Amino acid sequence: MSIFASRAFRLFYLGQALSVVGDGLRILAVPLLVYKLTGSALSTGVSYVCEIAPFSVFGLIGGSLADRLDRRTLMIVTDGIRCAVMTTFAVLFAMHALTIGVLYGGLVLISMCAAVFMGGQSSSLPFLLGKERGTQAVAALGALENTSNLVTPAIGGAMFSVFGPLPALAINAFTYLWSQLALARIPTLGPETVSGMPSVLHIREDIRSGFRLVFSDRGMRAQAFASGMLNLIGFGGFAIVIPFLKKTFGATDPQVGLFFSISAIGALGGSLVAGKLAGRWPFGRMLCVALLLDAVLFLPVIYTHNIWIAGTFWALGNGCANFEIAQIIGFRLRVTPEDYVGRVFGVVRLIVLAGMAPGILGFGYLADRFSPHTAMTVSAYCYLAVAFAAIASPAVRNESR
Repeated sequence: MSIFASRAFRLFYLGQALSVVGDGLRILAVPLLVYKLTGSALSTGVSYVCEIAPFSVFGLIGGSLADRLDRRTLMIVTDGIRCAVMTTFAVLFAMHALTIGVLYGGLVLISMCAAVFMGGQSSSLPFLLGKERGTQAVAALGALENTSNLVTPAIGGAMFSVFGPLPALAINAFTYLWSQLALARIPTLGPETVSGMPSVLHIREDIRSGFRLVFSDRGMRAQAFASGMLNLIGFGGFAIVIPFLKKTFGATDPQVGLFFSISAIGALGGSLVAGKLAGRWPFGRMLCVALLLDAVLFLPVIYTHNIWIAGTFWALGNGCANFEIAQIIGFRLRVTPEDYVGRVFGVVRLIVLAGMAPGILGFGYLADRFSPHTAMTVSAYCYLAVAFAAIASPAVRNESR
């Protein structure tokens, strides 16, 4: 039976449909704005750090809250805060009062709310659809996000070049409001028993139990650390892609947006294939093939002198990465007890995302100190080495659950 046979999932899906459009515009507009204001790859990278570092830490608390509180209410509240932050950005920019400090601070708050929201989302999927259809749900949401990313960067790049960042900021604020309205129509997202706001002691114990579950599972532990290393290197490269495109290819803002749209084609394909192949091949072997392709396909990006060839291979690698993400999340949903999904996902996110901030700052420094092309080359070959190390791990390669 299709996952869309569930009315609650359809409503949830529709709520996210417009929200990811706004996020796609913000993710392009804010780094472009920071780069234009500072001219620094490192400062641009800091904007990514402000979204990633708090997300990885607050994921632990978000997982605990999602396992104990009403998830629908929790997600509506966090979307409300994000809506308020983006509205503030738009108003301050219109008044010529938006500063880098305010941008960084607002991004931190958005990131904290996103961590709590994602804790509720991860826990809601098995509640709505059952564990066995978790991969299909993750793939469908990934395809939704990547379909948005196919369109919004090209539109956002052109919009930014003509109107500046104000339309993107205002649209993103509205989409969070849309998400709240859709979530309000869902009767419940769980859990079965709401135990109330946890105390500090309860949160601490929830975090400990999440760590115990992750570290006691050999396959989940190995995947988490491999993903953490790959994200450290891979996202470090992603964070300098705007300076890389502008300095290496002389790209304009619309060309940067179109590059991101091309990349999204691959990501969309990877998400769709992940949903189709869920459960059909041995998980470990399927993951290793995707890791190898992901690493190898990135190499032409650093050698070509044509931005569109670079975009094509970036898209192919991005497709493999999104395939991996959908499969890994589906695996976690299958092997994690339902009452512990939130806290386990919080722990895994911390491990997986913890290296991103140092990676972004490190590659941003390399890009400013030497060149964006040099930093991207280091990223490509380090990513290849880590991918081979992950494939060589029996805990990754032989996983069959």
